[in-house]
Formats: sequence, C-alpha cells, structure tokens
Amino acid sequence: MIKRFLVVVLVCISASALAQEGNSSPYSFYGLGISNFKGSVENQAMGGLSILGDSTHINFRNAAGYGALKLTNFTIGANHRETDLTSNGENGHTTSTTIDYLALAFPVSKKVGVGFGLVPETSVDYQILNAGETSLTQYSGRGGVNRAFLAAGVELLKGFRLGAEGSYNFGNIRNEIIQVDAGQQYSVREIDRSDIKGLTYNFGAQYEATFAKKYKVYSSANFQPETNLTLNNDRSLQSVVYSQTDKAVVSVIDSQDTNLADTESIVPNMYSFGLGFGETNKWFAGGQVEFLESSKLTNRSFITPEATYDDSFKYRLGGYFVPDYNSITSYWSRVTYRLGARYEESGLIIQNESIDEFGISFGLGLPLGRGFSNANLTFEYGQRGTTNVGLVKEDFFKVGLSLSLNPLRPWFVPNKYN
Repeated sequence: MIKRFLVVVLVCISASALAQEGNSSPYSFYGLGISNFKGSVENQAMGGLSILGDSTHINFRNAAGYGALKLTNFTIGANHRETDLTSNGENGHTTSTTIDYLALAFPVSKKVGVGFGLVPETSVDYQILNAGETSLTQYSGRGGVNRAFLAAGVELLKGFRLGAEGSYNFGNIRNEIIQVDAGQQYSVREIDRSDIKGLTYNFGAQYEATFAKKYKVYSSANFQPETNLTLNNDRSLQSVVYSQTDKAVVSVIDSQDTNLADTESIVPNMYSFGLGFGETNKWFAGGQVEFLESSKLTNRSFITPEATYDDSFKYRLGGYFVPDYNSITSYWSRVTYRLGARYEESGLIIQNESIDEFGISFGLGLPLGRGFSNANLTFEYGQRGTTNVGLVKEDFFKVGLSLSLNPLRPWFVPNKYN
C-alpha cells in the first residue's frame, strides 16, 4: 500500500499546481487568494464540521482526531465546480476541476495516530477586462499556496484527545496588468510575482462522553497561533504588442526587471469551537463557530485602497444519518447520508461591502467491499460576494469526490500465521 501511495504522491504533487488555479474568482486578487480548503469531502458535506473523532477517517481540521484512528487510512479528494458570475447586469461562467487533498494516516499504537499529506490551501485565478472608448486595462492572476503537513494525536484519557499539526507552506502568485491606449504603438505590461514560504501550526482537542447508555456528546476546540509567511517579490515592466482579438500579449519589445523588498504576510490567530450530539454509527448533529483575526491581513507587494480587512466569524451546522450500519440485505441502509450548511465572513471589505459566502450541502458515504473503505460524494450550492457598488456575485455548484481506503486490520498488528 505504501509503495502505491508514493506513486500517487508524485503524480499529485505535479497536479497541485492545477489545484492552485481551480477557484476562478475576481476576489482571489486580494491577499493570498481565496481559501480553497474546507476539510475532507466528508466534512464538506456537513458544512465543514470537524468535531468528530473517527477510527477510520482523517480529520484534516483537528489533529486530535488522529488519536482516534484504529486503521491506516489513505485518502484523496477532488471537486468539480461550476460558477455563474453577475455584475452590473453582465454575466459570465467559469468551470474548474481540482484535487483538494492527498493524505496518509495510521495508528502507531492503540492511543496514538499520525498523518501527513498535501493540501492546496489558497488559489489565485482571475481575469478582469475594463474596456473604454480609448483605452483597455486587463488584470489577471494565477497561483496560490500549498500546505504540506505532519500531524499527530493522542488519546490521553478515554474520550479525551489532544493533537498538533505543523505545516510547511509554499507556492507562488503571479499578478499581471496590461494597459492598452489608442494611438500608442506599444502597450505596457506589469508582472508582479511573489514566491511564498513559511511554517504554520495548529493545536486541537476533542472530548466525547456517553450518556443514557447509547448516546454521546461531542466537543472540540482548535487554536492556530499567529505566524508569518515570507514573500520574495519581483516586478517586471514591459513594452509589449497586445492583440485585441486574442486579448493576449503576442510579443515583448523591452523588459525591465526589479527585485522588490521581501515582505511578510500574516497568518492570523484562529479559534474554533464545536459541540454535537449523536448515537455511534447511527446519527450525529452539531454546530461549530470559528473566529479569525483577519483584520491583520494585508495584500502582497501592492496597495489596494478600496479594500480593507476586518475580523471574521464562520458558522457551520451539519450531521449524518446511517439507517442500519450492519445491514446485510440492503446496501443503501449502510450508506451514510450527510447534510450541512455554512456561513462564512471572509473578512475582506471592498468599498464598505463585506465579501461573505454561504453554502448548503448534501453528501453520501458509499461503502466499498467488505471492509471499512468508502467513496464519498458531496453536492454543494453556494454564493459569494454581492452586486452592490458594481461588485461581483458568484453562484456556484460544486461536486466533490473522495476515496477513503482502509486495510482490514491495523498495520502494526502482526500476522498470526506465515
């Protein structure tokens, strides 16, 4: 299994560049881009909840969950997204297909689990065209930040787990502005590039207790301390020949490159708390709130006076239901049915308008074979932004798919027979 995992890692690391550019949105111009990651496909189907500890699945958003692992788990997730954009009566449409994550986790003892993987954390992917009678300005950008993580969790007492995650963040973002003026032989292009690197950390806790013999109460907490990412910035100013037909540069006449001063981008403090109730392998319902000190965020090597940042809250509700976990006669009785909703404040304020996002989701956990492996489907509809003051509203529909693969026994349990 490990050999197969390493092969997939090599394929998916090269594919991660595509995942960086898979969330087409004009709002990805700001900061380090649009946040891609909402957790596993299973989490996404429940509004992004990360309260539960699970013996067979990875919990990407709370490292304490690794302390609940009983089986090795390899997982890969992807999504397809269709987005309609509306602004000032004009409409547009974008389509993207990306890899969401790739990870492997396993128990090292009955109470300790570890995991590692790769997640495309943010994406920059936009193209905006402002055309007047005598001039044209084209803005475009691509790139994003990836996160390679190593995490561990331990069950200190029955039902009480603690975990920690360390991540190395890396990537690059390229912004381009082209100015075309009637009567000028050549156009002007400015290219700003930032190469990004730095470490982040996350600490988590989970507690679950049984009451009335068969019911459980679940609680969780997360804390991500403030850190800084380093940005190595470069700028290129060019005289170019621009094709109005192709909306692209066809040749570069002259170029002047400048090494800008390195800057830092704050990854602000984040606090998350969750509470839920349920019956093991039967049903669960819960809610979660997340607070982010996003007022500390800034843009990269350029100033955007129309945009500011404020602190933000994110709210999540969701749960699951399994008709009959042990059913032999009915496959659909063993399916996990998930439902969720979320409302997220990005913290981004443009011309005094808050750029917020909400989504409603539904998902299926489909058993594979006779073990604990499953395929997971998620369907989500949501909106981001507003048409006020000439801004853009995005209506999106997303389909997520993941494979969560488990062997039939823990890897550290030896064979009884040769």
